[in-house]
Amino acid sequence: MNQNGRIMKKSRYLSPHIDRAILKKMIFIGGPRQVGKTTLSLNYLTPSTAKNTQYLNWDRASDKAIILKDQIPFSSKTIVFDEIHKYKNWRTLVKGLYDKYHEDHQIIVTGSARIDYFSRGGDSLLGRYRYFRLHPFSLSELNKNPNKDDLNNLLKFGGFPESLFSQSEDEHRIWQRNRMQLVISEDLRDLENVKDISLLMLLAEILPTKVGSPLSLKSLEEDLNVSQPTIARWVNILSLLYYSFTIPPFGSPKIRAVKKLHKLYMWDWSLVEELGFRFENLVASHLLKYCHFIEDTQGYAMELRYLRDTDGREIDFVVLRDKKPLFAVECKTGEKQLSKHIEYFKERTKIPAFYQVHMQTRDYGTEANGRVLPFSVFCKEVGLV
Repeated sequence: MNQNGRIMKKSRYLSPHIDRAILKKMIFIGGPRQVGKTTLSLNYLTPSTAKNTQYLNWDRASDKAIILKDQIPFSSKTIVFDEIHKYKNWRTLVKGLYDKYHEDHQIIVTGSARIDYFSRGGDSLLGRYRYFRLHPFSLSELNKNPNKDDLNNLLKFGGFPESLFSQSEDEHRIWQRNRMQLVISEDLRDLENVKDISLLMLLAEILPTKVGSPLSLKSLEEDLNVSQPTIARWVNILSLLYYSFTIPPFGSPKIRAVKKLHKLYMWDWSLVEELGFRFENLVASHLLKYCHFIEDTQGYAMELRYLRDTDGREIDFVVLRDKKPLFAVECKTGEKQLSKHIEYFKERTKIPAFYQVHMQTRDYGTEANGRVLPFSVFCKEVGLV
């Protein structure tokens, strides 16, 4: 951050991979509102015209007219379409442009909803694009050698650039309120037909209080007086809009693992009030970012799950690659002794490594038997982005 508190231009973790992929394919960049997709995409435009003819935003009336009238300029090498997935014929549009211009031009498509969801359809775009999911700043992306202040700032302000780099509590609250309005009133309107926006808004306000425990639709039904199928649909919509995300359970009959209940987390973990759950959400977000990064850049099928049995023993997270567990992670705010649940599950599962991460300084134990270590050390050793 500079002396005036403005966000400095910072190369994002996906940049080297986009640099290579854009030479052969269209680039699709998905991610939450205000995560930095536009800033990242503008780096690929000619500076003198970046805000003129090379960048077309469907939410801007003049740009929408250019797209609908088929007056898209290809005088420059790269063109960016922002929020184009809100146009019902967008797949046909970008497919035709790619087929006609891809040998001499580059196309970037960005969106604040799940572009991979919108790219499904009869006229498949497969083979013509690479999809990257841009996440908020993580500890490793913020600083290669993070200190305690870096972690505290991430916990307090979240990982979204505007809020993180301003480091102002007033600006953070204003930013959160404005982002909620954008997601619910604008993005939702273009995605789904929801009759009772006020109740969905109330659900969005309630969800941060549900972080850290298996999500109970029955409890939400009592809170909102709305049927469980409707609530499940709304939770899915908020996931498509990158507001929240859910992770399923992991396990086998041998350990009597729960099978259906998902756990929910927020893309903006700073919405979570209680410190322990906020830290757990931050860890969940870092691990999801790691999984998406490996999928988008290396092609492995990655999964983030949690481990819980019917007696209530639980490990917060399990990361899988191609259906095989890589490691498990338990979260604690302090330097507590190794969780007995780690000792229990390491004897009954084939998970090769167990970590218990915390916000302090102690580092002891081994991965095979359970290692207790600072979260910043864990990020570096596991290779989180």
